[in-house]
Amino acid sequence: MARSKSAYEIDDIDRKILRLLREDAHLTTQEIADKVGLSQTPCWSRIKRLEDQGVIAGYVALLNPERIGKPMSVIIEINLDMHDDEKIENFSRHLAQLPEVTDAYLTTGEYDYVIMAAVEDTEDYEQFLRKRLLKFPGIRHAKSTFCLRRLKRDPSPSV
Repeated sequence: MARSKSAYEIDDIDRKILRLLREDAHLTTQEIADKVGLSQTPCWSRIKRLEDQGVIAGYVALLNPERIGKPMSVIIEINLDMHDDEKIENFSRHLAQLPEVTDAYLTTGEYDYVIMAAVEDTEDYEQFLRKRLLKFPGIRHAKSTFCLRRLKRDPSPSV
């Protein structure tokens, strides 16, 4: 299988570092170095290189939706009435401004977009849908599916 030209070549030590950071981004450089068999300075250099090359895109805190009052996840599939570049870019910007939207994808297949939203309850979802999401002109169809339970949450691909 051919590698993507944008893929950065990483070795086994880099993979170990990335796995450790995926599990716990709070680990110190010394803790990571100890676990991968390096001294602190070469380990720090590898992490810095992975950051500079864009392999590590950033560090985030994963929030517990239940603890912040947004326990309900909704998958929303959307079709636009037109598919010109301007409409797609404008809708993408609209989605980026909606705090309820946790993930948004421009897709192929039956729907143009698939988005995930985190809301308090069905009433909160109705307000989000009617007063914010569907205010964008040119939405032809939206289909909502409420998630019953999260089975897996892994924001990064495995290495």
